[in-house]
Parts: sequence; structure tokens; C-alpha cells
Amino acid sequence: MRDLRQTIVDNLPKGFEETMSYGMNGYIVPHTGYPIGYHCDPNLPLPFVHIAAQKNFYALYHGGLYSQPNLLHWFTETYPKHTSARLDMGKSCVRFKKRSIFPMLFWRNCFRKSPSNNGSPSMNRR
Repeated sequence: MRDLRQTIVDNLPKGFEETMSYGMNGYIVPHTGYPIGYHCDPNLPLPFVHIAAQKNFYALYHGGLYSQPNLLHWFTETYPKHTSARLDMGKSCVRFKKRSIFPMLFWRNCFRKSPSNNGSPSMNRR
């Protein structure tokens, strides 16, 4: 998990903040970058990426995959080129049974494609 955390920190565009939320390491868009906040509770900043070690798998929750159709398309087309593991994915959750099958180079590229607007992140909601 340390490698993954460092990959996220090194590759997300400026403007995201690292927090602990939902019991996981999280990377959020603060109100200064997205003033309307999280649609479920506007008082909260917009959650963007979270990582967790669950009982039977590792999970990476990437809000950009849910909210950015172009990023999701790139992700699903490119992922199989970087690992032999089958893609196990929900709307924004990508699950890995083994740490060894986590394609770090692929994720580095994915985080670099995260939305940004002149250093201030933003997201379009569906």
C-alpha cells in the first residue's frame, strides 16, 4: 500500500489533498478547487481517490472513472495491456486479489490523466 500511496501522491495534479476519510487513505478536491463540494453533502469536499486493504482484496476507488467517460474508456481499453489479471471493477472501485498483480506504471499514467483546471482540480458530475 505504501507504493500505491506514493504513486498517487507523485502523480495526481496539484490541488488535491491527502486525507483520511471513510476509514481509508483519501485524496480529495478541497472546496477551494470545487466550491459546491460533494453532491451527497455539500459541506464535505469532493472525494476523488481512496485506497484500502480489505479482508480479501485491495481496493482503489477512483471517482474520475465514474464521472469522466473518456477516462473510463481509456482505462478499460488500456488496463488489459498492463496485466494478465482480469479487471474486477464496479462503478469506481477497482479490486485486486494480490498486490503483485497491481500494474503500478499503468496507475501512474491513470493518475496523471486525472482532471485538472490550471492546477485546481474539478470534476463534472453525471
